[in-house]
Amino acid sequence: MEKRRVLIVDDEEDLCEILSFNLKSAGFETDVAFSAEEAYAKIKNNYDLLLLDVMMGAISGFKLAELIREDYPKKIPIIFITAKDNENDKLKGFNLGADDYISKPFSVKEVIARVNAVLSRVSPAQEKQISGRDDVVGLIDFKRLTINRQSKIVKVNDIVIKLTKKEFEILYILASQPHKIFSRSNILDMVWKNESYVLDRTVDVHIARLRKKIEPYANTIVNRSGYGYCFDPDEGKLQI
Repeated sequence: MEKRRVLIVDDEEDLCEILSFNLKSAGFETDVAFSAEEAYAKIKNNYDLLLLDVMMGAISGFKLAELIREDYPKKIPIIFITAKDNENDKLKGFNLGADDYISKPFSVKEVIARVNAVLSRVSPAQEKQISGRDDVVGLIDFKRLTINRQSKIVKVNDIVIKLTKKEFEILYILASQPHKIFSRSNILDMVWKNESYVLDRTVDVHIARLRKKIEPYANTIVNRSGYGYCFDPDEGKLQI
């Protein structure tokens, strides 16, 4: 089996060396970059995951993640490692498309466990993006929840779930970018577009109906109070 490739990005060389040694011992292939600029140049080398420090030199980890998400079509999983652990920093990281967030100081065992957890839950659609294959673009599988963008069919435990057009679009938008927070205004702009007289409350009503229809996966659609909604695969463990 081919080893998964991890790029470690941190300006602390000793920390990079420790993480690299332990990840290799755990069966991964690793590479290191000591700045965001160096990491950006290396990212084209098809890594399976990035371990990314936030506080670096001229370009922060947050800015690097933003550049990667904008400039590279392949959605590479990102785990932030940082001493910045307040709620706003974490929400900013997730909103930039992070898959996990580890606060310093940490144990190496925790890092390895989180790397394994993120890689294990990468959806088939994301695997296609990472590997460059696009034969089934628009197909998202999460355990027994399947969302097919082309056929507009959603299945739970192989049973077709009848969703309205708006419900389907909301679900696909959220599930296609796990952990990214979409405000009610974002969802209104993307789903209702230029329709007039649509209130923020409309989004809440549609999501409440959607949650009922996709049981037992209702908990994966999370309301981040004061920010908006996101699809959080970890929450699915509560009921599934």
